[in-house]
Amino acid sequence: MSGPRDLRVLYPGSFDPLHLGHLDVIEQAAELFGGVVVGVLYNFAKDSGLFDVDRRVELVEASTAHLPTVSVEKHTGLTTQAARAVGADFIVKGLRTPGDFEIEQQMAQMNHSTAGVRTVYLPSSAELSFVSSRFVREIAKYGGDVAHLVPTVVAEALATEFADRQQ
Repeated sequence: MSGPRDLRVLYPGSFDPLHLGHLDVIEQAAELFGGVVVGVLYNFAKDSGLFDVDRRVELVEASTAHLPTVSVEKHTGLTTQAARAVGADFIVKGLRTPGDFEIEQQMAQMNHSTAGVRTVYLPSSAELSFVSSRFVREIAKYGGDVAHLVPTVVAEALATEFADRQQ
């Protein structure tokens, strides 16, 4: 009989940048499932964001190095295509607020309807429920301290990125 530890899941996102809320969901997924693929999704036709996709992959890899069942891959296209490409049994999504549930539920239903892939929700830890990549970018841009919101390697990358932009 197979169990959750035999399952492979995809945790998709832009991770621009990865923050501790993301890492919390990754750690939960690694505890529950046999393999977790963090899918750094991007649209090559659009602006790459703060960090280019390869740098985001590097930052996620460095931040998850302590988790042996976690791998990181970049993907373009639909989330369901990425799930199929990595052999995922489920898509994992983190929920911070009731508003997240409304958005994620619609996407989950669409993904199941069009590709047959189901979504599993993992709630973020209460102390991290307010963290978002958008807020982290904004705070870092203006020189604010984000060290308590992101892994150390990400805090260092943000400091370097915005210092370079100031010059």
